[in-house]
Amino acid sequence: MHKTLLHQADQTVSTHFGFLLVPFFPLVPYASAIETLRMANLLSGKKLYTWESITLNGEPVSASCGLEVIADRAAKDTTSFSTLIVCGGIKIRDAWSHELRNWLKGLANRNIPLGALSAGTYLLAKSGLLENYRCTMHWDGLVTARVEFPSLSFSNSIYEIDRDRYTCAGGTAVIDMMLYLITLDHGKKLAQEISDHLMLDRMRCTLDQQRIPLHHEIGTSKPKLTEVATLMAANLEEPLTIVELAEYVGVSRRQLERLFRCYLDSTPTQYYVGLRLKAARRLLMQTENTITEISIFCGFVSAGHFSKCYRDEFGLPPGSDRKRLLLLDE
Repeated sequence: MHKTLLHQADQTVSTHFGFLLVPFFPLVPYASAIETLRMANLLSGKKLYTWESITLNGEPVSASCGLEVIADRAAKDTTSFSTLIVCGGIKIRDAWSHELRNWLKGLANRNIPLGALSAGTYLLAKSGLLENYRCTMHWDGLVTARVEFPSLSFSNSIYEIDRDRYTCAGGTAVIDMMLYLITLDHGKKLAQEISDHLMLDRMRCTLDQQRIPLHHEIGTSKPKLTEVATLMAANLEEPLTIVELAEYVGVSRRQLERLFRCYLDSTPTQYYVGLRLKAARRLLMQTENTITEISIFCGFVSAGHFSKCYRDEFGLPPGSDRKRLLLLDE
């Protein structure tokens, strides 16, 4: 589990993060992680967190945007820290080496929690450090990662916290993951204050899914399929019929059904209902609307029909799932 602070004679022992930067790491996730920790210190009036930037050779490293970051030290010279976070992006495969694997495994053997931002998850996976862990990474690399590491449990979540492994899709989702870790250490009140200062609408959790562009899942060779899915997403409250959708994009119903079956392993109706149910789940978690109101917003003919479809999709009726989601968010 994430290591919490010790308080002795009003002195705060800081939790120390190491950020391993590999060439072409994305700047936004790295900066977001550090800024969230900095805000924790500022708003608490205490030095709750410290951090350092690490490279394998101790030399400066360039982010994907070209900005060069000076390392505090080389990996071999690192002192003890509470958690190591691997920051990786494009050309991530070029960053892996036996030296890196051995160093990461050495940290794992010392029970130091390991995390990864964006494509950094690849380096943990390649080093054999994600077996039997839930994990995630940026959607741009998920498909190939699932092929390369078929035994690993990848999710589409914006971040995953599984025991002593913290993986994140990257981008601004890093803020959400860091806020969760701060909540574990210092409670939700401080995390909420940080969220407010960073002007977030809300603190997202592991139930929040990445918005993976459909064209990325199926490629760019099926524009009709992408167009239909876009129409579905834009018409949740008053769903279009399958015939109407087919006519809008200029294909027959049979052709449309064949496209969905071949590329999404689903019927158009099943896919459309799934979109509406996912929207309903977000509304259950983020609003105080009644279940009847949400069923109407998401195009279901009745609250009873909505509840049956919801239970079939998520395993619980909407009322029970809402209670569970709210408990997870406390």
